[in-house]
Amino acid sequence: MQYKPRPDDIFIATYPKCGTTWAQHILMLLFRHGQPPETNTAFLKTAVFLEATGAKSAEDMPRPGAIKIHLPFHLAPWSRQTKYIYIARNPKDCCVSYYHHMKRPGHSFQGTFDQFFEIFLAGEANYGDYFDHLLGWYEHRNDPNVLFLTYEEMKENIEAAVLKIASFIDDKKYGEPLRKDPEFLKNVIKYSSVDHMKEDINKGMEKLNSMSKEDVMKSDLPETMKKFISNVQEKDDSFTPASVGFIRKGIIGDWKNCFSEDQSKRMDQKFSERTKGTDISKFWKDYM
Repeated sequence: MQYKPRPDDIFIATYPKCGTTWAQHILMLLFRHGQPPETNTAFLKTAVFLEATGAKSAEDMPRPGAIKIHLPFHLAPWSRQTKYIYIARNPKDCCVSYYHHMKRPGHSFQGTFDQFFEIFLAGEANYGDYFDHLLGWYEHRNDPNVLFLTYEEMKENIEAAVLKIASFIDDKKYGEPLRKDPEFLKNVIKYSSVDHMKEDINKGMEKLNSMSKEDVMKSDLPETMKKFISNVQEKDDSFTPASVGFIRKGIIGDWKNCFSEDQSKRMDQKFSERTKGTDISKFWKDYM
């Protein structure tokens, strides 16, 4: 929260499990003109998670890069000269994905989905209330330095979403080349796909977490990332390489496999109450 945004910064802001890692990969591939990184370390160096690794990690990040935050708008480092990409996801799929995320080592939630649903609906999950988060950023959707997207529109038309992101961050540098070079666009879409991220990130995370503390500290990772990884490994005995499955399904409608009829109705009611007077319901009329 003490970080002072730079004019050349690009923030990816989301409530957890709403497409953050996907957007990070899209931006990284734009910066690299469609070429995937050689190692997971190369990705982590230009994809800083501000809340995990602190202000210094963002200050030291090689540019161009992207700063990931899950902070609500009122806590986010803000500057009108800085660009922010906000991605929203329908609350039902977000809830299910968040539950599975919280079961992972490093979080180790021990409860059932039904129990997590109550926590989520009450606004008591990590990073607070989903609707507060959504509404806070939604109010700034028309700011010239904010690009407001939905996870669903990205899934339905990833080509259009990538072009929109590229034009937003720098049309001359990224938007025009994408429009002129079909191979560039094809590579960005290919290497940011769920299947590729599953293969690439999950393997990379497994390798990273199989390293001893000594190996981590000797690596070329940023110092703040080294400390973060070592701290997680020390605190959670279940944090083994085989248990790290960071990318799961990345689909629309997985909530139907978890929600009861009553839970669906209760979420619909909460959604209707909290988004009244906005056009947010239009985003997900076909998905909830």
